[in-house]
Amino acid sequence: MKKLVFTVTNELNFDQRMQRICGTLQDNGYDVLLIGRENKKSPQLSPQIFKQKRLHCFFNKGFLFYGEYNIRLFFYLMSIRTDVYCAIDLDTILPVYFVSIFKNTKRVYDAHEYFTEQKEIVTRPLVHRVWLTIEKFAVPRFPKGYTVNQSLSHFFYQKYKVEYKVVRNLPKFYALEKVEKEDYIIYQGALNEGRGFETLIPAMQYVNKPLRIYGKGNFETKAKYIVKNLGLENKVFFMGNIAPEALNEATIKAFAGIMIVENTGLSLYYSLANKFFDYMMAEIPQICIGYPEYRTINDQYNFAYLIDNIEINTLTNSLNKLSNNIELYKELKENCSNSKKELNWEKESTILIDFYKNMDSK
Repeated sequence: MKKLVFTVTNELNFDQRMQRICGTLQDNGYDVLLIGRENKKSPQLSPQIFKQKRLHCFFNKGFLFYGEYNIRLFFYLMSIRTDVYCAIDLDTILPVYFVSIFKNTKRVYDAHEYFTEQKEIVTRPLVHRVWLTIEKFAVPRFPKGYTVNQSLSHFFYQKYKVEYKVVRNLPKFYALEKVEKEDYIIYQGALNEGRGFETLIPAMQYVNKPLRIYGKGNFETKAKYIVKNLGLENKVFFMGNIAPEALNEATIKAFAGIMIVENTGLSLYYSLANKFFDYMMAEIPQICIGYPEYRTINDQYNFAYLIDNIEINTLTNSLNKLSNNIELYKELKENCSNSKKELNWEKESTILIDFYKNMDSK
């Protein structure tokens, strides 16, 4: 049985994409280990069919965290044997690279996003230079890899001449059972900079529905301040991180979803987020920013209401239109039901399985 090791810096319980990837590969005959972080507030690991390991760190953010985690990860990887090491994003790529060199082992890069183009990185010149140096050093040394959409695959080829496959963030298919709907709008995902909360929260003053935010991140304190400053404590609710199964239930019950990001870097402009497909699978219409990857898919399937910007008036008008235009809402909901038959992990995962099978044959 071939052994695969995947490395991330986040909390394993809430990483749906890695749970799908690791579970699928374990089901297809691989011995899979997923490595992530642990801190004082980490909940007990949820059981999975693949192996999991969390590395404890004293530091929780900034370069001290990344430095400590990378050192701990390097020595842990040196202590285990595997057939393939896979670095998830740039923040674990160095230890994976050096260990694979020392052990003469295959390595893979899984780029969830264009890491150096995140808002919290491009707006900080020193931080940006450091991560860009790591990217320029490491990515060309990972000729095998995959990313989440065709735009990012194209960028990696143009910049580093690496040809990465595309494995999209599609959810597992499930049929809806009868559920008692609740009249709220849902945002799920990282509560980070660049996700549009500066305009989404004020827009809720003029929308006759509550907003539930599922997730945590570096913008949470500021987001809560905006809510308090506007007196929206009884309308905008911070639900924190919850298990994927519970998040699915909350999404299915919602009236509509929110998929917005700011145009503050190529990572967000060319993103293709999990939630875009999660709302579709839950058969709820969504307000979605019309960036290239979202527009390409929606031009074909038409399950989201696309907007050109995320200004307060635009968000207010689009959310109220979904509420008031019954025919539009029904059309988008029906298109969700039809689209999920094609856009699901069961079909997309064949690309991932073929990728690792081809590695085995070389």
